[in-house]
Amino acid sequence: MDKKHIIFKVITIVVVVITLVLAMYIMLNRKGVVENYDFGAGAYYYADIPTEEYAEIDKEGVYHNVIPKWIYYVLFLAWGWLMWRLWVWVDGRKK
Repeated sequence: MDKKHIIFKVITIVVVVITLVLAMYIMLNRKGVVENYDFGAGAYYYADIPTEEYAEIDKEGVYHNVIPKWIYYVLFLAWGWLMWRLWVWVDGRKK
């Protein structure tokens, strides 16, 4: 194996380990969970919260978005472009 492959393997292993550690931290500390609602994994994403009771949760100050919506759109498009360029680069290396 050449030096590049070893470096990429080490980087991959480090990223996987960091991801697993952060995932465990989030799960063990119940970050993002609304304690009043026990919907399993849906509680982490607020996907299953009944809409008529959402206003009550919002009054409690659980989460208030302060970032303008257009920033999310720009980040989404930037991420898509970045992944497309990565795909083109990886595909070009095979030839």
